Amino acid sequence: MDKERKGGIIGIIVTTVILILLVIFTNTDSEKVSIIENIANNMVMPIENGLTYLKNKINNNDKFFENIEELKTENKSLKEKNSELEQQLREFEIIKNENAQLKEQLNLAEKYGEFTTVPGTIISRDISNYSKTLVINIGSDNGVQEKMTVIADEGLVGYVVTTTNKTAKIQTIIDSASATSCLASSTRDTMICKGTIENKPALSASNIATDARIIQGDSVETSGLGGIYVKGIHVGTIKKVNKGSNKTDSYATIETAVDFEKLETVLVITNQ
Repeated sequence: MDKERKGGIIGIIVTTVILILLVIFTNTDSEKVSIIENIANNMVMPIENGLTYLKNKINNNDKFFENIEELKTENKSLKEKNSELEQQLREFEIIKNENAQLKEQLNLAEKYGEFTTVPGTIISRDISNYSKTLVINIGSDNGVQEKMTVIADEGLVGYVVTTTNKTAKIQTIIDSASATSCLASSTRDTMICKGTIENKPALSASNIATDARIIQGDSVETSGLGGIYVKGIHVGTIKKVNKGSNKTDSYATIETAVDFEKLETVLVITNQ
């Protein structure tokens, strides 16, 4: 504002000087006036133009600096709003994931309605060539005990090997120390499905009778024998069959129904 005021005062002074000169020149001879007027114009006009330019420059600079301050304030406000939106988005994703897990647990409970189950969420994994175990966030306080069957939406996961008050450790069916008594769903031929040391979700099925009619693509389920797993839980699908001359030569490869790398929610069957 001070710079605008100074520019205005300078303009008034210049205008006043010009008016005085015009009055003086008006009282002299016309020829002299013409000469003097031209001289005055040549002297005064550059000064006036320079002062006008200076005034505009000052005014524009003021606006420029004002705009910078406005932009800084606006930028700060936008950053704060962006931070708030990012926080809200993170909270929304957490709620969304929690709702998805609750929905999955509800669907599981409805699907396996004939069993009494307790839902749990995986909180730790030990997936290596020799050990493939999981830890879930429920334990003896929730009624979970050793040797209880653990299932997921797609099928069999494993069984409980140890518990604490708040957690339970599960030996999965793909663990190399695991052995599951199974049936081919269509032909009802029996087999023993074992975990392998290979780092992939597959089972090796052995103890297959020489006259067994198992075929590639057939599904495999638990037989209920062995005292660990309840009968009729889906295990996987037969991907390869190799029929030998005896039980020791015959084997099959089973692809598990459960994707253990993406598994998050399970059910523990408590009434087996």
